[in-house]
Amino acid sequence: MNDIPQFSPKPALKSPKTDAAAVLTQAPGRQQGKDYPLQRWRGPLYCLLVLATTLYGGMMMTDIVLINEANILDYGILALFILCFGWVSTAFWSAIIGSVLLGLGRDPLSLKKNSAIEAALDAVAIQQRTAIVMPIYNEDTARVMAGVEATLRSLAATGQQQHFDFYLLSDSTNKAIASREISAWRHLKKRLDPLGIQLFYRRRDNNSHRKVGNIADFCQRWGHHYPYMVVLDADSIMGGDTLLSLVKRMEANPQAGLIQTVPIPVRQQTLFGRFLQFSAELYCPILAKGNSFWQTNTGNYWGHNAIIRTQAFIECCGLPTLVGRPPFGGEILSHDFVEAALLRRQGWEVLTLTDRVDSYEEVPSNIIDYITRDRRWAQGNIQHLGLLKAKGLHWISRLHMSFGAMAYLSSFLWLLMLVFGTSDAILTALNSNQFFSQPYQLFPNWKIINHALIYSLFGLTIALLLTPKLLALGLSLASAKHSQRHFGGRLRLLLSSVIEIVLSIMIAPMMMIFHAYMVACTLIGIDVVWNSQCRNGRVIPWKEALSCTLPITACALLWGGLSYTYADQFFWWILPVLSGLVLAAAIIRYTSSFSTGQRLQQWGLLSTPSENNTPAVISTIDDYEQLYQAQLNQQTISPLPSLQSQLNLQLPREIYSRMPVQQF
Repeated sequence: MNDIPQFSPKPALKSPKTDAAAVLTQAPGRQQGKDYPLQRWRGPLYCLLVLATTLYGGMMMTDIVLINEANILDYGILALFILCFGWVSTAFWSAIIGSVLLGLGRDPLSLKKNSAIEAALDAVAIQQRTAIVMPIYNEDTARVMAGVEATLRSLAATGQQQHFDFYLLSDSTNKAIASREISAWRHLKKRLDPLGIQLFYRRRDNNSHRKVGNIADFCQRWGHHYPYMVVLDADSIMGGDTLLSLVKRMEANPQAGLIQTVPIPVRQQTLFGRFLQFSAELYCPILAKGNSFWQTNTGNYWGHNAIIRTQAFIECCGLPTLVGRPPFGGEILSHDFVEAALLRRQGWEVLTLTDRVDSYEEVPSNIIDYITRDRRWAQGNIQHLGLLKAKGLHWISRLHMSFGAMAYLSSFLWLLMLVFGTSDAILTALNSNQFFSQPYQLFPNWKIINHALIYSLFGLTIALLLTPKLLALGLSLASAKHSQRHFGGRLRLLLSSVIEIVLSIMIAPMMMIFHAYMVACTLIGIDVVWNSQCRNGRVIPWKEALSCTLPITACALLWGGLSYTYADQFFWWILPVLSGLVLAAAIIRYTSSFSTGQRLQQWGLLSTPSENNTPAVISTIDDYEQLYQAQLNQQTISPLPSLQSQLNLQLPREIYSRMPVQQF
């Protein structure tokens, strides 16, 4: 028993500093998991399709760029285009595969009918206990408690709540917030009685190693009580039936080390938030199914809304501190990708549950807060490049790390290609009348421009970008019942898709610049500042929007002026990019608008299943949040030491077991 909600740590678990390129320590692992139909060929086939598409696009670009005497800019443009075209091809082929599976109603792993899998799961009895853990760090207390209560009450509605315990794992450094957490926790236990007996709260003295350390501390102290743990974020919401399904899937597959759900954004009111919410609902199903098909049992982990086999996690996922300075040294920031790779390296299956289930999260409601979160992810994903040489990793795990880094590096590459293209266009225009490059040259060098090939390659690139969207839209439109139930009808779905595509085009240039800036900061060693995320909606003031975008707008105007003056034909090709950059402040300001988002919601545009057919676990959140906010506002919060002296948390008995730190 512990009488206070803070703990002095056990003897410090030191994380040895290791070289990211060195060998992973081998440990006894699981036997190889069961085979899935055509498992050996799925990944190579997917890669072959991507490579063939990239080769075809690269050959077309070669004919365009190198048709005349080439310079270093031309070769740079060609290399950058091939990399970016290949990156676009990865999503294209995942969408193609996913749309086929979704249209046939097949599970991407077993290739069986989804209905047959659900019927088999119904017969599985839950035998083991599961911990639901939610790490929190200086969060909005009312929102956290509302999500906890909604999840627990949904679980209680299944009649299977006796198999679960819920842990709030606080890393909050703000003592006022910590006091609010304890007060709200006590209030929640009373409201949930007798279910509150299964709700525990623990606050660490310090937040060393951040979320990684928080989860590790739980696993080392109480992990042996629970064969499984479900990891949630502070803004996560999960339905009771989904929790039962995850546990049953673990029970039915002893080889499964981790099962990741696809969390869908909900409760968004601003235009930007609703744009993200609609995009995820419409496009994620086919992309998730396509990815799961070729990844099979080497899926990925996104850090939350997933179930994990606790003992496997303890044995495989102790993370070290890497040698050197950031971005490639220091603490591993994007820990989830690495943890999935380490589980898979030891033979555990890492699976993705692609069915539509009650697994939700909340996203930043405006572009400023969105890119603030992305800054941390960018550095963490680029850090993974230093781990690619580690021995023992599955080749698909290396792909996950490469793709995660490429998600940000691609913006930097696109920007470089545009800069190179502008420079080349201006130089070509200035030298357009010089047909003799050598002394005593007999025949002139006529400049050749293959317009037909340029338009063909441009059309192919647009097709690759839009095909995932059009496939998802087509599948939803094909079923009147599906489109009505989930998106408010075919007409509203079609109009919403047009709005989403237009907003994507407007926002893309700005995101390219911001991501390129993040990559540059990471590569030159500017370390990220780790703060709690801003999860509440807010309207971005004009002053903030202008201060963030003024350099971008100024550069775009200069860029456009030079292009129009010296290479007017090229100017029209990059005009959509320049327009998005010049209007960046206005885009940030108006997409953070609540009134516009709510007006579209009233018209049924950008609507989603969570609005048109609201699950019970979502419908109660607002009421719970208001209740806890009122309770916290009315109550005088005692100083933290006073609260600690009053509490008896009755945490389960500790069975301490050190997580072995993996050596790279």
